[in-house]
Amino acid sequence: MYIKEINLYKITMKMRNPFTTSFGTEQNRKFILVEVKNENDLSGWGECVTTERPLYIEEFTDASWMMLEKFLIPAVLKTKIEHPDELQDRFKAYKRNHLAKSALEAAVWDLYAKSKDMTLAEALGGVKSTIEVGVSLGIEEDIHTLLNNIKQKTEEGYKRIKIKIKPGKDVNVLAEVRKQFPDIPLMVDANSAYTLDDIPTLKEMDRFNLMMIEQPLTAGDLIDHAKLQKEMETPICLDESIHSYEDARKAVEIGSGKIINLKVGRVGGLTEAKKIHDLCKQENIPMWCGGMLESGVGRAHNIAITSLANFTLPGDTASSARYWHKDIIDPEVVVENGLLTVPDKPGIGFDVNLDEVLRNTTESKKFN
Repeated sequence: MYIKEINLYKITMKMRNPFTTSFGTEQNRKFILVEVKNENDLSGWGECVTTERPLYIEEFTDASWMMLEKFLIPAVLKTKIEHPDELQDRFKAYKRNHLAKSALEAAVWDLYAKSKDMTLAEALGGVKSTIEVGVSLGIEEDIHTLLNNIKQKTEEGYKRIKIKIKPGKDVNVLAEVRKQFPDIPLMVDANSAYTLDDIPTLKEMDRFNLMMIEQPLTAGDLIDHAKLQKEMETPICLDESIHSYEDARKAVEIGSGKIINLKVGRVGGLTEAKKIHDLCKQENIPMWCGGMLESGVGRAHNIAITSLANFTLPGDTASSARYWHKDIIDPEVVVENGLLTVPDKPGIGFDVNLDEVLRNTTESKKFN
């Protein structure tokens, strides 16, 4: 493929409802879309799943735009690419900035699959035609609101319920949830809100028969998670601690957790995600695909990677309508009874609605 043109779109989309985690509350998503064109004007699309502020990891939207503009796009534009895996070497000199790298790489993967008349899932080595989906529910001030949300999502058929927690909104919340929903598949996500001083509180969660507790301790930490896992029966799932294959390898070796949540952006792209998948499959570490409040473009990439064999637990790729009044792809992502069908059209399998993209664009730039 010859990369003839690259377009950046800075997007602002308002979510249907505010989403609250231990980081804070978000309703307006500000992120970047990347479009890559080849010599035949075929387009591939990727999404940079940043937020306006560097709260989840160190990256944020304006910084990722600059990284793409000044360093990553020049490494790709007006060059020939035989396979998307090549981008890892081209980007290697630039430290971190995984979300920006992943967005451009994702667009190239989409373009590559389309140019080969393959689905992105096939190009990645996917084997599943349907995937199981769970749903993530934010922290609510009113427990009744949370319980009503759980009831609704359970009735909609989602295969797993995840609720966000933080100190003071944890054991008491779980007790109420389990009182009303004793048997649903349930997990919690702490987004690094705890320390080893909170071991007594965290160990109390063992009595709630949770599938896992996600990222209870500091982002990037592996050692303290290993200490905590030895104290708990509930499996620890690592999220913000896994930024690369090497992180995953070390986590498995020292027992930092029993499950890995893979987010394509967080690990720097689909190529690295495949490597982590293969390691976890070899080591019998279950995986699932996490969500970053993506638009349909990022959601489509998540569906493709989840088609790989070792994504054995329900992921966070819920229906577009859960988050957006109108998504930027056609058709929108629709979950039916907790299942998603892997698209059978080339590339990501969805058409990007350029009119809707432009309606939500606050800034754009063409590189050719």
